[in-house]
Amino acid sequence: MKADALRGHLDALLLATLDGKALHGYAIIEALQDRSGGALDLPTGTVYPALRRLERAGFVQSSWSTVGGRQRRTYRLTQAGSHTLQAERRAWREFTHAIEGVLTAPAKT
Repeated sequence: MKADALRGHLDALLLATLDGKALHGYAIIEALQDRSGGALDLPTGTVYPALRRLERAGFVQSSWSTVGGRQRRTYRLTQAGSHTLQAERRAWREFTHAIEGVLTAPAKT
């Protein structure tokens, strides 16, 4: 998938991946790959800065945990992050509905 196609949607994708669970960074990347059928293969250099930005905005909270014997920073949604995710999902449904209407409507002459 082209990186340009994700522009403006990365935050929503990360928030959705964290919905209902706490994950460390690499697990987030794996979950995105899995849930997208392999279409989303984001580099750590994209994901980690976005997670830090979401944390500064108050949408995710991180803490250190031990995973597989290693210390890892684990991220989870905050209440503000959950509200933002709900708004992002509504906006996505409206957007896809509008685009679907254009792409599938027969041309009028």
